[in-house]
Amino acid sequence: MTLPFRRAAFVRVAPFVAFMAFLGLRGLTPADGSWGGLDPRWVYLLQVAVPAGMLAAWWREYGELARQTLPTLREALLAVAVGVVVFLIWVRLDAPWMTITAGAVAPFVPLTPEGQFDWALIVPRLVGAALLVPVMEEIFWRSFLMRWLQHPVFESVAPARVGLKAVVLATFLFVLAHTLWLAAIVAGLAYAWLYIRTGKLWVAVIAHAVTNGALGAWVLATGNWQFW
Repeated sequence: MTLPFRRAAFVRVAPFVAFMAFLGLRGLTPADGSWGGLDPRWVYLLQVAVPAGMLAAWWREYGELARQTLPTLREALLAVAVGVVVFLIWVRLDAPWMTITAGAVAPFVPLTPEGQFDWALIVPRLVGAALLVPVMEEIFWRSFLMRWLQHPVFESVAPARVGLKAVVLATFLFVLAHTLWLAAIVAGLAYAWLYIRTGKLWVAVIAHAVTNGALGAWVLATGNWQFW
């Protein structure tokens, strides 16, 4: 069976590919500044800006967000609750055997040489994690990949019709993109459940945003930079 790759797929995959490419560049950039004094932490600005520009340029093509009915109050509250629960679980699933270390990028530590918060680094990081990543990843992982695995003409697949096999495969691939693999399983299945249950991608986006926003605030409050 052929699996055609059309523009509808391209505009959903390209922002994620760009984000991961800059993540790889961050991992390759020496921390000692030997690449012309480039600090790998500043690569994150491009990692946020380039995918954000793509999403903005193609926004009208994301019918699952641009033209979809917004969540009801009940659905929004459910998304917030799930997002908080995923966050609480995420920060507890960090034992060594729950962690993928191969190819992992060094933690993002937004501190000045004096050990103070560097807000020029923190603000883009929080904006990227809490606003860009939830939209970009939910478009890619749940709305595109999960439905594409169900049927190549993924736009015709209603969320409620996505089967277990597609959910499991998409979640497995989602896990490979995260260091904390067990936490990623929980998060991936939770966001997939929200999308399938409500039929609205915004619900999964809100939950993802709450998780990432809470995680960012917790990291800043506790200094557990390994979660960034």
